[in-house]
Amino acid sequence: MRIQPEPGNREPEHRHLVSAEPDLDLAGAKQLATAAARKRSPNAMLLAWNDRQRGESYPTFACGSRQRPAWIVYAESRGANLTVDINDGAYTFLYLML
Repeated sequence: MRIQPEPGNREPEHRHLVSAEPDLDLAGAKQLATAAARKRSPNAMLLAWNDRQRGESYPTFACGSRQRPAWIVYAESRGANLTVDINDGAYTFLYLML
């Protein structure tokens, strides 16, 4: 059984956030992103993330073609319909709004 978004949440959205915190780390960025996602959908589920500054992402396994990052392919193939990017892509989180 595949989890599907609510009918009204099918169109992908992109939210841009700016943090004034100079020492923002992944944990802090995740808190900001999740708060923003849950304002939009209380049951938003985090599917994937990317920390551009450290060059890390989740999931780390290869899937799909090498033309697109695996973390994006993974999330989109599971219905991701909300992208939250913080500080112009320093941190990016992909959610499924349920």
